[in-house]
Amino acid sequence: MKTPPVNPKVIATLPVFLSVCLAALLIRHFHLTQEAIPLVLGIIAGGLVDLDNRLTGRLKNLFFTLLAFSISSISVKLTYGQPVTFAATMTLLAFLFTVLGTVGLRYRTISFGTLAVAVYTTLSHHPGENWYTSTLMILIGTSMYSVLAVLCHIVFPHRPVQENMANAYAALGDYLDAKAGFFDPDEVGQFEQQQIRLAMSNHKLIAVFNLCRSALFYRMRGQHRHPRTSRMLRYYFAAQDIHERASSSHIQYQDMVEKLKNSDLIYRYQRLLELQAQACRNIAASLRDNEPYVYDERLARANKGLKQSIEYYAATHPGGVDVHALQRLAANLRGVNYQLSHLESGLDQEHDSEATRIANTETSGLANIIRSIRSQLTLESAIFRHAVRMAIITLVCCAIVEGFNLSLGYWIWLTALFVCQPNYSATQSRLKQRIVGTVLGVFVGSLLPYFTPSLETKLIVVVLATTLFYFFRTNKYSFSTFFITIQALTSFSIAGMDTAAALPWRVVDTIIGCALAWAAVSYLWPDWHYLALNQTGAKAIKSEAGYLRSILKQLENGKIDDVGYRSSRRKAHESAAALSSTVSDMSSEPDKYGSKLQTGFSLLKINYSMMGYISALGAYRSQMKQSEDDAGFLDLFFAAAYSLTDLLETADIPDEEAFRQEYETLQHQLEQLQELAADGHNEQSSVLWQQLVMMANLLKPSREAIQQAEAQA
Repeated sequence: MKTPPVNPKVIATLPVFLSVCLAALLIRHFHLTQEAIPLVLGIIAGGLVDLDNRLTGRLKNLFFTLLAFSISSISVKLTYGQPVTFAATMTLLAFLFTVLGTVGLRYRTISFGTLAVAVYTTLSHHPGENWYTSTLMILIGTSMYSVLAVLCHIVFPHRPVQENMANAYAALGDYLDAKAGFFDPDEVGQFEQQQIRLAMSNHKLIAVFNLCRSALFYRMRGQHRHPRTSRMLRYYFAAQDIHERASSSHIQYQDMVEKLKNSDLIYRYQRLLELQAQACRNIAASLRDNEPYVYDERLARANKGLKQSIEYYAATHPGGVDVHALQRLAANLRGVNYQLSHLESGLDQEHDSEATRIANTETSGLANIIRSIRSQLTLESAIFRHAVRMAIITLVCCAIVEGFNLSLGYWIWLTALFVCQPNYSATQSRLKQRIVGTVLGVFVGSLLPYFTPSLETKLIVVVLATTLFYFFRTNKYSFSTFFITIQALTSFSIAGMDTAAALPWRVVDTIIGCALAWAAVSYLWPDWHYLALNQTGAKAIKSEAGYLRSILKQLENGKIDDVGYRSSRRKAHESAAALSSTVSDMSSEPDKYGSKLQTGFSLLKINYSMMGYISALGAYRSQMKQSEDDAGFLDLFFAAAYSLTDLLETADIPDEEAFRQEYETLQHQLEQLQELAADGHNEQSSVLWQQLVMMANLLKPSREAIQQAEAQA
């Protein structure tokens, strides 16, 4: 069955829309005006914890969700009205559930929803009702949403994975565009900015790749693999191969552009990369429209023109840029073309093949979960600091509400829960949007009573506002806050509460909640006191060493994209992305980070240069040839390469004498390799030697940058 080209956000919003419509019908038919608030809040909570998964995985998530929601809501009902016990219980829940989020995405998502349910239960409490009424309504609302989400999954089973893949190719297109900037002769003096732009593009790309990997992993856990899943798996591996080739560095770009700036050759490289970037965006569009991708023949013509231009340059500039390096660069781009042209015609590999497996990064088993949580119980962990902040915020909110006897004061807690994020920059961005959205929502909400005189019209507003809140919640937070404010005020009106009196308190409580969130991230173990730039940089370089070691093993034994190789490559890129994120956070707060900022940029540039040289060897695996004539060179090459890997792994160890001795040994090996490469007149030897030399040249700068970061820590 062909899935219609429907906006994926509309598909994702369907379960919320349908479940709120069903809730509205139940409220109207059975006159459940008092139960309206917890019923709709239960639907919202179900939407907040919804995770894409196969059918059995969704049912498993639902079981854990209902269990966690029950514990949270019942804890509120049993302690509400006992200020000390209630505050202590909620504080403990806030800490425990936030820390539980360290285990994995599923636990983190359910934990956040569970805390939201605690606040929802508090806000929907009505004097005189049975103790179980709110809890039951919240669980019914969550179950309604989950059942309809499963039905939508059955109708559109592959759209979430396909949308993730479309996002990956769109991000890959942006990355290729950033790489094309290296070949712009008019931007010769902007090389440093281009490196930073590429690093930030890579950070976004790795985040999207991780979402794709998770989605595919959950879909592949069963015995049967759907043909659509196999197709998306092929797209995923093709994207990874393109990324590795695009990450490769075969030449010093700055020198090359300077020498070729008056030649058409540099423009041909740039144009081919830009065409490939556009091809990736075309793939994203075809996935979203559910149409097969059609390869653009302009790519083949551009590749042919580049080849001819290289041949002409070689004939007319015998003393110019290294022609072999230009040819390797062109061959790498030709490999990207190959992946793009064979995307739809590739043959699926065997289901149990090592090359089609995806690494499991989810923590499972009680012992492993406990070990994972225990490892985070230190102030050096951002998640632990966030958990302590959330516990303190919860305690302060409870004290404010009880101390001033605020009837709807727990809006303060709700605001702080949604606004307070693990880092300062994200919190600051959210609190501004929250205040703006709330103020506008209150203004519009104050006018709604004139247009919604009946229960039916109020229910229509609840349906629309809840649906639009969910639609905008991931990309327009101010919009989502605006609509959820309207939804809350209308729901209170349905329940018979005085909304006019609640309007100013909604704004005041929002401002107080935002202020608490801001104070928490600013004064309770702020990020800039724990920003371990030296540790993040060292981890990135050590991950690169693991990636290089995996490549060397494959150069020795033959190329195979097994799960071990892909995992080492992924870890290297994730560590590089973490460094990019750290530097990005620093650059948003230059006054707080001071001199650390320049060191961060230096580490970032070195890291991505090293990643480029290593990736070039990874892309070269399929061309590697072993012969008796090259045996002497290869023996020495692998010895030198593993020595370099050892030096990368110990880049943060302050033993200068040991480093100096090993570095001198490596330089001696490289000199011998250069002689063997020159004597053999072998292009392969030249390639391997050159990549090793470029990596070795970054050893001292990387070590110095880490030491400088340690001195500033």
